[in-house]
Amino acid sequence: MKAIAVRPGTPNSVHLADLTKPSLSDIVNDRGVLVRILKVGVDATDREINDALYGQSPEGYDFLVIGHECFGVVEETGSAVKKVKPGDYVTCTVRRPGGSIFDQIGRSDITSEEEYYERGINLRHGFLTEYFVDDEEFIVRIPPGLRHLHVLAEPMSCSAKAVEQAFLAQQRLQVWEPKRAWVTGAGQIGLLATLVLRLRGMEVWTLARGKRDGNLKAEIAEGYGATYVSTSDVTLQQMAEKHGKPDLIIEATGHSGIAFECMQVLGHNGCLVWTSITGGQRDISIPSDNINLNWVLGNKMLVGSVNANFRHFESGIADMALGEVSWPGVTERILTNPIDGLDNYAEMMRLLVEDRDALKVYVNVADE
Repeated sequence: MKAIAVRPGTPNSVHLADLTKPSLSDIVNDRGVLVRILKVGVDATDREINDALYGQSPEGYDFLVIGHECFGVVEETGSAVKKVKPGDYVTCTVRRPGGSIFDQIGRSDITSEEEYYERGINLRHGFLTEYFVDDEEFIVRIPPGLRHLHVLAEPMSCSAKAVEQAFLAQQRLQVWEPKRAWVTGAGQIGLLATLVLRLRGMEVWTLARGKRDGNLKAEIAEGYGATYVSTSDVTLQQMAEKHGKPDLIIEATGHSGIAFECMQVLGHNGCLVWTSITGGQRDISIPSDNINLNWVLGNKMLVGSVNANFRHFESGIADMALGEVSWPGVTERILTNPIDGLDNYAEMMRLLVEDRDALKVYVNVADE
């Protein structure tokens, strides 16, 4: 099979590699699901792995197949598989179990081990190839009526988990009814988080660098009923002074400076969720005494949220369906830049690196 891969540790090493086609026998206990890949989404994670900021090859390989946002169709299943059948549209979770107690109870998304296993990211091949096989546990069915949203299921799972984690953490307060939410960053995670929060009835501001006029991201955020604000025109502090401090912030910019700035504007009893992975070496100066004082006196909560398990995928898919009913056609606008075929990997990476208007790049691997 063809596959798009990198050599971890070597910058700009993206290339076309060869893999052996997998089979059901690769999975124990007849729980295997063989999937023909139709589309794979790529994002800043794939770009940063190609920049050699992180990522490791699976044992026995000197390359890592990238791509962790997949959409495909089931071709064959083991005799013990019950959740899906041939012909079903599916996606697949990303994190794989290690040895911790969390891994063993189906919560590998919150493993306590330093070394983690993620398809397309670390120590496990990703989905930018023609077929994959995996255990039924990690396969998630996508209703045919949502196949037009295909690769958004994975980023949506991350947004759904981020919001869920905030509400779980805030059970410490016994009563928490957030009304004002900010989403910093208007990439795919930020926009999908905007959708999730709007579905929960919150007043949402989506903040990003781009100007509002003629901005697709602004149109999508406002299509969900949120308010888009350009941080080129107003600071977070000015926003807080004008509209009040938020009860909840989902931080999704990929910029650590903004992540820490959010700590300075969160309201009392509020929750800040960091979803960004920052692979650089940026150092910033922060008013640490002031932050410490206000966070302790204000009973504030900071949560890190990464990756998702199959329950978050299912929750996110349900929210996408409700979003389609509530705001028809808005979510599909996130899918901006299709690339035809695995052979066009150079153009795929160029879009990720050079095109700031490329909101969602995805590869059409095969026809349905």
